[in-house]
Amino acid sequence: MSRTERRARRLAKQILHGAAVVVVLPAVAGYAVAALCLGASRAFPGFSQLLALAPGLTGAYLRRAFYWCVLSQCGQDSCVSFGTIISHRTARIGRGVYVGAFCCLGDVTLEDDVLLGSHVSVANGGRQHGIDRLDVPIREQPGEWPRVTIGEDSWIGDRAVVLADVGRHCVVGAGSVVVKPLPDYAVAVGNPARVVRLRNE
Repeated sequence: MSRTERRARRLAKQILHGAAVVVVLPAVAGYAVAALCLGASRAFPGFSQLLALAPGLTGAYLRRAFYWCVLSQCGQDSCVSFGTIISHRTARIGRGVYVGAFCCLGDVTLEDDVLLGSHVSVANGGRQHGIDRLDVPIREQPGEWPRVTIGEDSWIGDRAVVLADVGRHCVVGAGSVVVKPLPDYAVAVGNPARVVRLRNE
């Protein structure tokens, strides 16, 4: 592809992004009003769920435009696919991030160039509910909600569950469950995920 073609393609994407922002402005305004009435933590998930249902390339542009307007960070060239739910407005999505279909994301940071396969769950740790007391329902016991970060240029395979930080340049195998932080360059597989090698060795 020539330099002129790359520029034209970049310009077309910027125009489409701008058009998508205009289209989602009513949703952004609706979210702002709902956040004032209900609080951001209660208002945001409903808008995320609604936008998750927009199909195809149009849906990808609309989701990105909405998240670009309301999240603390959302790369203009990121992609959040159909069916993906983001449950916290404080989530951060870096540049060049791809999130596959039907993912569930909590209060997480996806650094630049992160790839998530389909049906990936990135939750805020594995201790969100206390279980120590038997006289109090689990839903009423205090839990811990650490922010989970997936480092730059890491790839998380389909149906993986991530409950701890993943370093930069990592690969997590499909179906793996990450319960402990992974170092940079790790290739990890299994349940619980174990490091089988380092990519920089």
